[in-house]
Amino acid sequence: MKREIASDHPLRHYFVETLHDSLATKLAVEASEEVEAYLSDLMVSFMDMDNVFKIRDPFGAPVHTIAEMVVEGDVRLNASSFDREREVHRHIGDFLLFWSGLFPEFLNGVKAAGNDVLLDPVQQGRYSYHVVSTFDHDPYADEAPLFEELSRHFEDYRYGLSLVRASFEGFARQGWMDGFQA
Repeated sequence: MKREIASDHPLRHYFVETLHDSLATKLAVEASEEVEAYLSDLMVSFMDMDNVFKIRDPFGAPVHTIAEMVVEGDVRLNASSFDREREVHRHIGDFLLFWSGLFPEFLNGVKAAGNDVLLDPVQQGRYSYHVVSTFDHDPYADEAPLFEELSRHFEDYRYGLSLVRASFEGFARQGWMDGFQA
């Protein structure tokens, strides 16, 4: 059963406020409200591992490596349509931004385990968001500028997410999370 985190949930508010503070105050990055909302929603969405590994191969199995995701998102290989190509590249950008920003040690484990050993998460994430931004026609025209911004400023947003992680690690060190059960 899929669970949604309510729009008024304290965790969602925490991500929104901490991300804004990280970008605007600590990094002096002027991210649009749309980007901040997108990144906050991404952090909330990826709390569900089904969303983290939502790309499936033709047999329905979850795809776990970036190399396999790239194959799934290529119309010359496994993508059945350009819409599928866009969907997969959006996910690759999200996946790499989330993990390289919040939990880079996870990506190191993925890379060490197989096909992603030569992967540059920043370059691939930027490229995947760029691919998504090229879908500048209906029904995607309104979203294209968002993904161009995510592509262009990938490293800034990645660093902003790392500051979000630092803030919740700070809470843990201060004992605020004692007794917390996920």
